[in-house]
Amino acid sequence: MQKSVAVLGGGIGGLSACYHLSKSSQVSKVVLLEASGRCGGWLSSSRREDGAVFEHGPRGVRPAGAAGKNTLNMVCDLGLESEVLPVPHDHVASKNRYLYVHGQLHKMPSGPGGVVTTIPPFSRPIILSVLKEVLVSKGKEEDESVHAFVTRRLGSELADIAIDALCRGVFAGDSRKLSVRSCFPPLYTAEQSRGSIVLGMLLGSGKRPPVDSSALVRRAQKERWAQWSLRRGIQALPEALEEVLRGRGQVEVHKHAPVRRLDKTAAGWEIKLEDGITLKADHVISALPASALASVLPPAAEPLSKQLLEIPTATVGMVNLEFSGSVLPVTGFGHLVPSSEDRGLLGVVYDSIPFPQHNHSGEPSTRLTVMMGGAWFEEVFGDPDKVTEQVLMDRASEAVRKHLSITHSPTWSKAAVLKNCIPQYHVGHWKRLEMMRRFISDAALPLTLTGASYDGVSVNDVIMSGRDAAEGLVGKV
Repeated sequence: MQKSVAVLGGGIGGLSACYHLSKSSQVSKVVLLEASGRCGGWLSSSRREDGAVFEHGPRGVRPAGAAGKNTLNMVCDLGLESEVLPVPHDHVASKNRYLYVHGQLHKMPSGPGGVVTTIPPFSRPIILSVLKEVLVSKGKEEDESVHAFVTRRLGSELADIAIDALCRGVFAGDSRKLSVRSCFPPLYTAEQSRGSIVLGMLLGSGKRPPVDSSALVRRAQKERWAQWSLRRGIQALPEALEEVLRGRGQVEVHKHAPVRRLDKTAAGWEIKLEDGITLKADHVISALPASALASVLPPAAEPLSKQLLEIPTATVGMVNLEFSGSVLPVTGFGHLVPSSEDRGLLGVVYDSIPFPQHNHSGEPSTRLTVMMGGAWFEEVFGDPDKVTEQVLMDRASEAVRKHLSITHSPTWSKAAVLKNCIPQYHVGHWKRLEMMRRFISDAALPLTLTGASYDGVSVNDVIMSGRDAAEGLVGKV
């Protein structure tokens, strides 16, 4: 029997779910409902007439793992192969990553030499922590914070400096609150299955189902890509998805269509939109942020709404800067700042190094992105709704002056507050997911949860979760 499916939220997760649903003969109709005037969610790029491209959300995408391959397969499917800008493993942006500690930049140890010698800001060779790790007994907890896990297995120095900064760079989050089980599943699984991260990495820790390899995946493996982007910016991915969906007869894409309420009927759902229109669907896939879904669920789903509202989010202040000339004192991907150094400043990405193709044509220029706030946003900057762009600009200028000795003014800049952009998987997140999905199943709700609030916040994870949501409904497509 063919189903009609409503997908709530036109970010990359919702688009991915629609894309995979639209390949199935079991679906008679797919309706995508997006509240704003554009699809793509946090994937947002500016393109200037002189060829410059600036990212206002996620940037380089990693090709590794099943989820990384899945995204490359989609890029291939969409005919975007010629648009891909790869960054190989031996590129300076892959090899050089920095930490800003004690008022100066330190290159992160890389390669065998960096592991066996003492490299500041660390007080001993990393190999000592790694060798000791194999002997540390297995943890007894069902989950623990990333910081506690790494302290226990690798020592407090790596936890306080490297892992603290990494969690700020990836999740804009606090390693003392984030869950190791949900944020770094391979580390948790390695300890559970092999008793050690090192042994888990060396011996493997459980098989994941293989993903088919497109020509692009094979090329990425052969050329050893570390990350990639698209010529017209990462926004080109949701744009291509939307274009393909509009060309498929059974798909309807509605923008400026915020959902006001979901009502359960005998046959499925009635979806009431803000403008008074009511739609019917057999099944709903929600790719909305957890709190947005909570606000539209019916009263009978109150226990689910309550759980959804307990998934916190972080707000990021983001400033894009462009300078004329090559102004960086170092070359690499960028630098991260541990919370002990500066709570409000998460890090700086040197966008021009991995993706010089996004610089404007003609004279040399340098593009940087300064990331601020995250889990510390309110503490440092106050109410996100009241923070002025000038405050963010001043903070960003101070950071590039202090960290990178760049004193002259940018030729172009843009500041934005990305409110509640990254869900925070705190300790116990896995349990909450289990309870929410059990409630849905026990109440026989024709509802699937997808998107960044649940099973991974990276672009790859969110695309994969959209695919999983679709395939959970119609089987493998």
